[in-house]
Amino acid sequence: MNLSEYKGIFIFAEQRDRKVQNVALELIGKGKELAESLKTTVTAVLIGKNMLHEAQKLNYAGADKVIYIDNEDLDSYMTEPYVHTLHTLITERKPEIVLFGATAIGRDLAPRVSARVHTGLTADCTGLDIAPDDEDSTILNLMMTRPAFGGNIMATIACPKHRPQMATVRPGVMKKADYSESNKVNIEEYKINIPKSCKNVEILDTVRIIQEKMNIEDAVVLVSGGRGMKGPENYRMLEELADLLGGTVAASRAAVDAGWVAKDRQVGQTGKTVRPNLYIACGISGAIQHLAGMEESDFIIAINKDETAPIFEIADVGIVGDIFKIVPALIDELKKAGR
Repeated sequence: MNLSEYKGIFIFAEQRDRKVQNVALELIGKGKELAESLKTTVTAVLIGKNMLHEAQKLNYAGADKVIYIDNEDLDSYMTEPYVHTLHTLITERKPEIVLFGATAIGRDLAPRVSARVHTGLTADCTGLDIAPDDEDSTILNLMMTRPAFGGNIMATIACPKHRPQMATVRPGVMKKADYSESNKVNIEEYKINIPKSCKNVEILDTVRIIQEKMNIEDAVVLVSGGRGMKGPENYRMLEELADLLGGTVAASRAAVDAGWVAKDRQVGQTGKTVRPNLYIACGISGAIQHLAGMEESDFIIAINKDETAPIFEIADVGIVGDIFKIVPALIDELKKAGR
């Protein structure tokens, strides 16, 4: 394989209901950083129907170019048509890096595409960087970092002998680039025919599940509980505090493993990565796996009775004391203030 033939970074711009998902904008932001090191460009690949306006947003979000594939057969995600489309595009254009969000769609799509183009895939990455090859320093490789062994260690993986280098990246980990409508709009409309052999599934109906609680990745305020909450019944006061602050409840892995809180509330290496404006950690000691999922929060308040808890090392405000006295007191003060 001639590695020098492969140039540029492709971002799969995931869309649902003809709306580009946040993870695509996050990947563009990270792609711009990687592109600086490689002295190359970032191209967002958008697949769907009647989405030209969304394609423009990808340029505004920082993509140097958008390849927009408008096709009736690609309006809703289906595995084989999308795999065929990306396989064809990647084979023709030869990008050196292709990034996907580690979402339900990304996890279904990326491994199939990587198999078709005969390259490796590193899944569920939380870090991406560029480094010289160990054998030839003129070659720059993508270093892909992901949790391993249940999040107890971090593994950094390279794909030095094959291109493109492919990864799925956990949503919420990477920071979006600055959004500006003054960015140049550069959209290529790419045409493709989907063969009948790929149309092996027909969507008869789509049933949407309406979440009763806010997605923790979208929350501006998170009130998170850990082992120190002592039981599921005590999360009611955290929910009350979160409601008063306009946020929602999250949890550590210990609380989720104990069955106190649903898995979709988990923050950390084996859960979700969050970046709220305010993160209140209640009864969370601060294991490194949990910190990796919330340390980029704008402002962190930690409440714990153990003054040596690691969570205090990254907290902007630390309160040493009994959460069952402090949290009710906070609730009372917020109510008095008219929240």
